[in-house]
Amino acid sequence: MSTSGEPVSEERSERAPRAGHAKGAAAASGRGEVWKEEFSVDAAEDAYVLRRQFTKFLVLTSAGMACGNGWIWLRSLAAAPAAAYPRALIAKAGDLEPGTVRVFSYPNDHDPCILIRRANGALAAFSQKCTHLSCAVYYAAEQDRLECPCHNGAFSAESGRVLQGPPPRPLPRIRIEERDGDVYALGVEEGAEP
Repeated sequence: MSTSGEPVSEERSERAPRAGHAKGAAAASGRGEVWKEEFSVDAAEDAYVLRRQFTKFLVLTSAGMACGNGWIWLRSLAAAPAAAYPRALIAKAGDLEPGTVRVFSYPNDHDPCILIRRANGALAAFSQKCTHLSCAVYYAAEQDRLECPCHNGAFSAESGRVLQGPPPRPLPRIRIEERDGDVYALGVEEGAEP
């Protein structure tokens, strides 16, 4: 009902357009459908991405990635400090002739390692688990390298770096010390290069 008490017509299409209202006048004159006039979206132009939109997307994506990397960095700083490895006697230096090996466990009983007295007299120790599928590696004195029989992987006896095959990273090196005729294990260096 209107304020004057007369019923209001429910047919909006019969309502006369307001004076000066161009869209209403165009719709009333039959030149176009009302919804096309009110929502003038050109689908062909909508498929294009403007430079400003693309730049905004790049900036926001880059900022998000930078925040993510910052979060990872902060989490790594807050992580627990590296575990202290025990000092362990692993062999008597006099028992190792050039070209011989000694198998031992370090830092616990579930981590097999190999101590090598190379032909030049130098000592080296590495984890005995291949970094490919954890097969046991052995020392090939003729080639002066550690070999994995599972998939023909080979590692340098000097540094533990990968020489051939599928292993993705070097063998973990066991830090050793020779003192008073004894050889001690001091720690583990993951994938260490010399």
